[in-house]
Amino acid sequence: MLIKLSRPSDCKESDITPESLYLSRRALLGGTAAALAVGSLPRWAAAAEVSQYADVDAGAAPNWFAEKLPGTQWQAVTVKGEAITPFKDATHYNNFYEFGTDKGDPAANAGALPTSPWTVVVDGEVGKPGRYALEDFMKPYQLQERIYRLRCVEAWSMVIPWLGFPISALLKQVEPTSKARYIRFETLQDPKHMPGQRSGFALIDWPYVEGLRLDEAMNPLAILAVGMYGRELPNQNGAPLRLVVPWKYGFKSIKSIVRISLVEQQPRTTWQNIAPEEYGFYANVNPTVDHPRWTQARERRLPSGLFSPNVRDTQMFNGYADEVASLYSGLDLRKNY
Repeated sequence: MLIKLSRPSDCKESDITPESLYLSRRALLGGTAAALAVGSLPRWAAAAEVSQYADVDAGAAPNWFAEKLPGTQWQAVTVKGEAITPFKDATHYNNFYEFGTDKGDPAANAGALPTSPWTVVVDGEVGKPGRYALEDFMKPYQLQERIYRLRCVEAWSMVIPWLGFPISALLKQVEPTSKARYIRFETLQDPKHMPGQRSGFALIDWPYVEGLRLDEAMNPLAILAVGMYGRELPNQNGAPLRLVVPWKYGFKSIKSIVRISLVEQQPRTTWQNIAPEEYGFYANVNPTVDHPRWTQARERRLPSGLFSPNVRDTQMFNGYADEVASLYSGLDLRKNY
């Protein structure tokens, strides 16, 4: 079912995205979902077609992804006055420490990672556990486009159009038991193709682990993404499956997921283990709670440069307070950061 979020943080795509970021032939939001999908096929889908987003690299999408696109529910969920980040910036400036510590390392080193075949294990406190080939894992779900802010804990930010489906749809299918209170996510461990896992950087105990409370995962904004900018996920952005929780700092949106476990106890996450005084379990975007080494009250929106830093005020819950603030009613967000 298409989720339309008519909140103060929302607006139509045509209201917020400069025309230069779209080709003149893009489909308008007034059409049907099917018509929009046909009009929005990315470059790799057919030689005669081009992406609705400018300067998107061609991809080598797996068959299951291409088969999903015609039924995609295209929508725009973003905020007024903010443009979508150019594809090149979103795919060449990011953190994925499995491939290196510099912002350009993921794009430089992730290309060799095999993403097909790919399996996802669902286990723990669920009535229907299993190990799924990704194409089978995706079968029940219709893709949706969600345009979200991405705010890094390092105080830079982007606006990215994701393709995915709500985590709540998966949870309803696997039937959490009464004991399930949290979800634990785990990234692929593959030192052969992930050079960062051979480096011992920052004492990370691989594989990378993240987690959410069950009610957080059930929120309509939380999605599992398999694509971005109208095409499949590039390896450096977490192919073939990643988490997206837009009201939290970016490190919560774990990449290249191979295991999803429903658990009774709060999972100990990777950055929480490394530096608990800096990176808490919740990691909600909060301009009133500074990182011990820098302020979180301001952020640098990419693209930016020396003479155009593009600095702006950070919004509580990254601008999604209307949708998620109730999840933390009565919780001290300075202690539960």
